[in-house]
Amino acid sequence: MDTIFQSQMEETKKHGDILFPFNIYPCTIPKDFPGVSLHWHRNMEFIFVKKGKMLCQLDMTTETVSGGDICIVPPGTLHGMYTIDSLSCEYENIIFDPEMLGAGAADLCARQYLTPLSAGRLLTPTFYRPDDEGYKSLYAILSETEKLCEYKPGAYELAVKGAMLQLIYHLFALSPKTAVTENPGTARLKSVLEYIRKEHAHAITVQEIANVASCSPSHFMRWFKQMTNSSFTAYLNEHRLSEAARKLRMSDDKILTIAEDTGFESLSNFNHQFKMRYGVTPREYRSGK
Repeated sequence: MDTIFQSQMEETKKHGDILFPFNIYPCTIPKDFPGVSLHWHRNMEFIFVKKGKMLCQLDMTTETVSGGDICIVPPGTLHGMYTIDSLSCEYENIIFDPEMLGAGAADLCARQYLTPLSAGRLLTPTFYRPDDEGYKSLYAILSETEKLCEYKPGAYELAVKGAMLQLIYHLFALSPKTAVTENPGTARLKSVLEYIRKEHAHAITVQEIANVASCSPSHFMRWFKQMTNSSFTAYLNEHRLSEAARKLRMSDDKILTIAEDTGFESLSNFNHQFKMRYGVTPREYRSGK
C-alpha cells in the first residue's frame, strides 16, 4: 500500500527530488487503492493507461479510459480516477513540477510558454486515444521517458527534461491556445472541496456547504451532482474514508481516534463503512492483509 491515495483536494506533495521534481508512479485500481478523489495540484501530470478500464474526470468532463489512452492534466486541473464496477485498471502517473523546465528563466520560452504553463494558462485538459491526431508522438515520448527512468543511463535527467519539453511542444501544436481561463464553476467547486477538506471531521450540513457555494441548498445539491458525478453526501463520506485510509497507513493513531478525527460518530459505523468500501476492516487494512 505504498502507492499514493490522494485524499486532499489540493495536493501539496513534492514529487521526485527537490532538484529533479519528476516521478513516475505505477498504480492499479482497485488493487492499490479503490480510487483517487477529485483534487488538483500545481504539477503537470500525464495519466498513461496501460491495461483495463476506469473512469477519469478532468475538470467537468468524465470519460471511460482504457489501455493506451493518455490523459493530459495541466497544473490546476481538477481530476480524479474511479473504478467501473469491479474492473481493474493499471496506469502510470507521470508527474513533474513545470518549474524544472525553466519557467523562471529570463527568455522568450519562459515568458511565452513555461510560465503560463505553470500558472495553468497554456494547455487544456484533454483525453488522447490511439486513433487521435498526434497520439503516436505523445505515446512515443512517454514510452521513451519510462525507459529512461527505468534504466537511468548517464545524464538521463537531461533526456527526461528534454522529453517533457517535447511533449509540451506537441500538445501546444495540437491545441495552440495561449489564454486558457478557469471556468467560474470550477473555481467555485475548488472552494467547496477545500472546505470539505478542512471541515470533514465535523458535521457539515447542506445549508452550511451551500453557503460556501453561494446558492440555495436545493440548487447546490443539483449543481454538485452535475459537477462531480456524485451526491454531496456520498462525496463527503468517500473523502472521510479515504482520509481515514491515509491515516491508517501513515500514523500509529488508534483506530477509534482515526474514526473520530475523520468525522465518524461511532467506531461500529466506521468499521462497517470502511469494510463496505475497501473490502477489509480498518485493522486488516493497516496490517496489509
